[in-house]
Amino acid sequence: WRGGAELMQIEMIIKGLMLDPTTKMPIVILRDSKGEDTLPIWVGSPEANAIALQIENVATPRPMTHDLLRNVIQDLKGEVQKIVVCDLKENTFYAMIYLKVNGEVVAIDSRPSDAIALAVRVKAPIFVEESVIREAKKSDLGPEKIDSEHLQEWLESLDPEELGKYKM
Repeated sequence: WRGGAELMQIEMIIKGLMLDPTTKMPIVILRDSKGEDTLPIWVGSPEANAIALQIENVATPRPMTHDLLRNVIQDLKGEVQKIVVCDLKENTFYAMIYLKVNGEVVAIDSRPSDAIALAVRVKAPIFVEESVIREAKKSDLGPEKIDSEHLQEWLESLDPEELGKYKM
């Protein structure tokens, strides 16, 4: 909420996880249901692994950090309602995790990678503020300041097979 008006949020799904061909950093590719908007978010390797493990339904012998977070929330009778990638400042994305606890909704600041890793574990919807998508399209995202038009073309030309090629 800013200025009293609700911002437009677009529900996204994880289209895939891949390595940036230039920097070899993991990227989570979010896409809206209509396939009109795509948002690449560069993440750290541990977070990419946490997301990939869950997407691929790989069981770990002990709870990983995001499993622990899910378990704590559930054991305290909380529920993850949604996560929202809500801001983009100086090439850094910001997210909020919305929890329902004792009938009240609590918004918690988070890195998008952690919020997404939690969302996939609890099957919570992932949203992105429309303003973030607009901002991302016109800014040079990524560690190497990749040309945004080139990036958009590259994302649109990706073979769905390539999106599954992220190796832990």
